[in-house]
Amino acid sequence: MSEPLLLVLNPNSTRAVTDHIATAVAPLQHPEGPRIVCETLVSGPPGIETQAHVDGITEKMLDWWKHHPQRQQAAGLVIACFSDPGLHAMREELSIPVIGCAEAAYHTAAALGGPFGVISILSRSVPRHLRQIRLLGMEHLLAADLPIEVSVVDLGDEALTFGRMQSVGECLVRQHGARVVVMGCAGMARYRRRLEDTLGVPVVDPTQAGVAMMMGRLRIAALP
Repeated sequence: MSEPLLLVLNPNSTRAVTDHIATAVAPLQHPEGPRIVCETLVSGPPGIETQAHVDGITEKMLDWWKHHPQRQQAAGLVIACFSDPGLHAMREELSIPVIGCAEAAYHTAAALGGPFGVISILSRSVPRHLRQIRLLGMEHLLAADLPIEVSVVDLGDEALTFGRMQSVGECLVRQHGARVVVMGCAGMARYRRRLEDTLGVPVVDPTQAGVAMMMGRLRIAALP
């Protein structure tokens, strides 16, 4: 019998983002499985930064799943994009559990004691985040959602990105009263520990939150 897989899908085509996601979730791998496999949607845009990107990606994600050579071994799927594109369509289509990393991050932040602040990549990302937070009934837990104005592709510029994340994070904590900070892009994974040490509050990486939640769910499901 083939080893079960936990698939983590980066819905943009920037492989460097997938590599950083894989590094971030590797410590969550459990000896008893399932094996965590991070993949890139090569047909996706370089970054999912607009509502048009979100709206246009679902069919590509469904096609990826339809032609996946190991889908019979998949035990769960985590969508590693903070817009949670295709989440409800994938949940409808797939017989395995599907978790969106943004939804997981918000629930994790709430469990850590909120109120939480969100560091977004771009100003135009904020309305999408606010809609999802409202739909989840978590408006009362949101301190603020502030952008760093850096695109997904440019997140690899560490001096630029971390400097702006630190500045925005300090504003969320000191001026808006955030007790937890959520990184609002899966491409920020490499900065979580450094940012947490700098801000002095818990910092949630969305894909780590999604994978941890899925691993817990799968292990509970396997209990007698």
